[in-house]
Amino acid sequence: MINKKTLLSGVFGVENAGHSWEALQQAVDRVVKIIEADPNKERVDKIITRWIKRHLSRLGAEVGLERLNSLVEDRDMLAENLENLVNKEWLEGMPLGYQKGYQKGFQEGVQAVKQEVAHKLIVRTEMNDQLIAEIVGLAVDEVSDMRSQVKH
Repeated sequence: MINKKTLLSGVFGVENAGHSWEALQQAVDRVVKIIEADPNKERVDKIITRWIKRHLSRLGAEVGLERLNSLVEDRDMLAENLENLVNKEWLEGMPLGYQKGYQKGFQEGVQAVKQEVAHKLIVRTEMNDQLIAEIVGLAVDEVSDMRSQVKH
């Protein structure tokens, strides 16, 4: 396929750059170069700038879009705002990441305690698997598997 740099390919590049803000900025830079080479630069810039503002708004980017009047002229401002947005999202994501990590660690710890208690009940008592599973909160199959491992 021919890699032709058209405005349409640039727009598709922006739409498909959702995996990172850096990729989005690179796609915007490609569109700006295409606009700069267009004979109807001002008209195309106005149309694409309006589209970019809508697209970024749909992505949830509040990056000073009201101040964005020209993609060509305001490229540096847009780049700075996208970078600030990346930093803001990273900072906002940290507590969520900690919370998810804490929850996962807590759940794994609870599971480990259940397994340890079940193991001790298997080794030290004559309780059946059903009763141990009910007391500890594990599946009967899991307790049965633990019992078979203890016997080997």
